[in-house]
Amino acid sequence: MNYKMIIEYDGTRYEGWQKQKHSDETLQGKIEKAFEKVTGENVQIIGAGRTDSGVHAKGQVVNVHLPYDLNAENLKNELNEILPDDIYIKQCTEVEEKFHSRFHAKSKIYEYNLRIGSNKDVFQKRFIWQFAKPLCIEKMKRAAEILQGTHDFTAFCNNKNFKKSAVRTVYSIEISTSNDILHLRFCGDGFLQGMIRIMVGTLVEVGENKRDADSLYDVLKSKQRSNAGFTAPPQGLTLISVQY
Repeated sequence: MNYKMIIEYDGTRYEGWQKQKHSDETLQGKIEKAFEKVTGENVQIIGAGRTDSGVHAKGQVVNVHLPYDLNAENLKNELNEILPDDIYIKQCTEVEEKFHSRFHAKSKIYEYNLRIGSNKDVFQKRFIWQFAKPLCIEKMKRAAEILQGTHDFTAFCNNKNFKKSAVRTVYSIEISTSNDILHLRFCGDGFLQGMIRIMVGTLVEVGENKRDADSLYDVLKSKQRSNAGFTAPPQGLTLISVQY
């Protein structure tokens, strides 16, 4: 049987989503251990998004195959009793055997939040980049328009050994403010390692007048990571949802 789950987590203390040989502190690893305790099965959880260390999720989608049928609601409840309190399964449903959470995803939405006011909030520091400097929002919006569309995003990838196609389509980048928080919402068909955080860092440099918005045309054409901006800190980034 194949089960689809929607999961939220605070990624602060984890070394990313993907299981690693030399670390027990990954989200995939924690959830797979919980499955083993509940079902007695050594399973592989497939996540739609491989979030980096320190990145959060409100709508991570996973699927997992089990050799027998279980009540989905009971499975969800038993797993939640075992999982750490910073990981929570919001929904569990039985789906077709062929469903694959990563390969069948049509788009993903991420949101990055940073504080642009001078005041800091210690209770939000795990979920917001406390940038605490003014930015020119209109220039950032102009630069964001250039990043939208289908491009080769090699310059916005932190994986130097990435060999596959770096062509991705960014459907939209929405920039808005509420009080002194700047929200950047990205929707695309997929994102390279570090891609959103590099885009955020580059847009911040535009907002600080450290580079022109139109320079992003040349950055994309160059396919050189060194020509793009810095990688923004992970805590401001959250995987919001995955569309199928």
